[in-house]
Amino acid sequence: MAKSAWESNSLQSRGARGEALAAEYLRRERGFRILARNWHNPQDRREEIDVVALAAGATVFVEVKSRGAGGLVPGYFAVGRRKRKALGRAVLAYLSLQSRPPRTFRLDVVEVEFGPGRPVIRHFENVRLFA
Repeated sequence: MAKSAWESNSLQSRGARGEALAAEYLRRERGFRILARNWHNPQDRREEIDVVALAAGATVFVEVKSRGAGGLVPGYFAVGRRKRKALGRAVLAYLSLQSRPPRTFRLDVVEVEFGPGRPVIRHFENVRLFA
């Protein structure tokens, strides 16, 4: 069943809020330097990376998953094989456009769970990208 305009906007709004909260968390709490948000491959706009950051000398590509409280599938598990392949293509495109590609990079997943009270943020580091 198609989502109504209200539901779509609500989900997009939650996603945008989740990405902003995740970037702020990474910057403030984890000391990451944010290089880009919502980076799109200029050759294929469907290939997107939510957050690109630097942490301890490594470039970190971050997939953000926003969820309602008590969601059936945690954000970490929502990054399945198909999504990892798409992220892999986006990461390779990003790296190919750098004049000096990083020596070290990794994929992290940040889950932002919205519910009553403050959002809960969970950070999963070094998720297997090319599995």
